[in-house]
This record gives sequence, structure tokens and C-alpha cells, in this order.
Amino acid sequence: MDRQKVLLVDGMALLFRGFFATSFRGNFMKTSKGVPTNGVYQFMRYFLDAKEKFNPTHVICCWDMGSKTFRTDLYDGYKANRSEPPEELIPQFDLIKEVVGAFNMPNIGLENYEADDCIGTLASHYSVEHDVIILTGDQDILQLVDNGVSVAIMRKGQGNYELFDQDNFYDKKGISPRQIIDLKGLMGDSSDNYPGVKGIGEKTALKLIQEYGSVDGILTNIDKLAKGIQTKINTDMEMLHLSRKLAEIKCDVPVSCTLDSALWEINKSQIEEKFNELEFKNLDKLL
Repeated sequence: MDRQKVLLVDGMALLFRGFFATSFRGNFMKTSKGVPTNGVYQFMRYFLDAKEKFNPTHVICCWDMGSKTFRTDLYDGYKANRSEPPEELIPQFDLIKEVVGAFNMPNIGLENYEADDCIGTLASHYSVEHDVIILTGDQDILQLVDNGVSVAIMRKGQGNYELFDQDNFYDKKGISPRQIIDLKGLMGDSSDNYPGVKGIGEKTALKLIQEYGSVDGILTNIDKLAKGIQTKINTDMEMLHLSRKLAEIKCDVPVSCTLDSALWEINKSQIEEKFNELEFKNLDKLL
């Protein structure tokens, strides 16, 4: 069987990025009925550019299904620093799924899990026989880089990607993809609002992981660490283990999608109809 190229799109990452990239000037783009569409429009520009660049045979889009997940059950503070989405963005959550549907791309999401967990599960499933590229702006997903799985991180401006794969990962990051979980267990993640070990920042965390390989390796050798670091770890031991759990993307959630249903075969008139309904100008030229 030929290896196919499967593009997994982190839908939320693209939608939020598209929304904020255009709205900071107050440019919300609205249809004549007053429906804001700026996030959806910019999402499509990002997506069609990536489609052109990576030329996948199959495409799937993954979504968060609300803010309550098993991680918020584990830790009340998880993502508690996030404000409510701007009111102009709220109607675009459903709208973008309709547009993705017009491309005959599967929209995948699972209650109680994040899009990352769906992406991780699908990536580990498909990469056995195919090549997977994950499109995101989210560094957390780098832990999924593996044999057959690469991650394209969107950089500033359109059409700029940094591609991480098994061959270049260590050179770029100084650790292996799976070690990111332990790194974040130690240093926490301010954007997801969990603290890790108080007083241990990225530099120290990286040094410890490079030296001892993992959180378990550090704990086995805790007597060798500087007294100050020993104290910090011992004081925050519970949070260290919890943060590591929160950082790990689950790759075994009950989600599936047949590759056949994700085949990139577009119906141009169906898409143009949707674009016209949303009064999108010029986008159909990118198809």
C-alpha cells in the first residue's frame, strides 16, 4: 500500500490565530446580515496556503468540544486564566465547521477531551502506514513528533512554517519529543495555567532533563541536585506529577476516522456556494 500524506489540522489554533490576526485593527468582517466572519476567512487563507504547501492526500480537522475536559477535572485551575472568547468570535465556532464541511473534510472532536488528544490519537493510528503532518500554532503538540509524524508550526505572517520531524527535532530543541512532557511537568505552562515546580524555569528544567532524562530520572538522583532545587522539587512534588499528567497529550482516546472519509476531493461548486453565502471575495481563487 502506498504511503498517503495525512494533514491533521488543529482547528482551534487556526481559528483563534485568524481571528486575532484580523480583529486587532477592529476589522471583524461581517456579512450583510451582520454575522462576523473574520476568523473563518483568515482560517481559510491559512488552511489553503498549507494545503498548497504540503499537498496532502487526506485532510482532517480536529476541534475542542467545550472548556470542560478530564484535565479540568484533575486541576481546577487548568486554563482558568483564559477569558471568555470575544462575542464576535462565538458565532464563528459553528460557522467554521460548516465551511470545513463544505470541503467534505471530517470535523473531529470528543467531549471531555481536547483537540490535541484527538490529533494525538489519529496521528499514532495513521502513522503506522502513512505520513502525518500536524498543522498548528501550538508548541505543546511538538511532543507528538515521531516516526511518520511531523509538526508544522505556523510562524508570523502567512505561509511561514517551521517543520519539526524526527531528524531535526533534537538539533532544534536539545531534547526528544516525549521529553517535552517532563520538561513541562517541571516548568509548568503559563498559557494553560498550571505551575509545575515553583521557582524552576525553562533553563533549569531543560538542564535537568538533559542530564537525567526524565522526571523519574531526576527523582532517582535527587540527592545529587543542588540543595535549593531539591527543596523546590520536594515542596512541589504533588504539583510536579500533576503538571506532567496535564502536559501529556493522550494518544488513545475513543475517536476514529476512516481515511476514505478524509480523502481530499473537493466539490468546487459546493465550496463556492458556501463562500458566496458568507460573501467571501477572492477566496475561491485559492482553491
